[in-house]
Amino acid sequence: MRTTTLKLVTVIAESILEDRLVREMHHLGAKGYTIAQARGEGTRGMPTIDMGGQNVRIEMLVSDEVAERIMAHLAEHYFTDYAVIVYAVDAQVLRSEKYL
Repeated sequence: MRTTTLKLVTVIAESILEDRLVREMHHLGAKGYTIAQARGEGTRGMPTIDMGGQNVRIEMLVSDEVAERIMAHLAEHYFTDYAVIVYAVDAQVLRSEKYL
């Protein structure tokens, strides 16, 4: 089996942003995504449930270029006003053509 290295981009954000983020991620080049509810405690020491609701975790397998676009977009448009975290790691992927 041959694998390809792609970026696994993970976005953790307020659930109210879910639909908007999915539209924007598609526009920025993501072909698909996986969404799950997320709970946790951040740097402010407050569990997310205390902030009025759950968070969502959106994961996408994308090229390096798309990962950079997504991360730059989130930093520019969300970091100031919303509780959003984004990170990317290398992932060894089979059937990578589905994601490019």
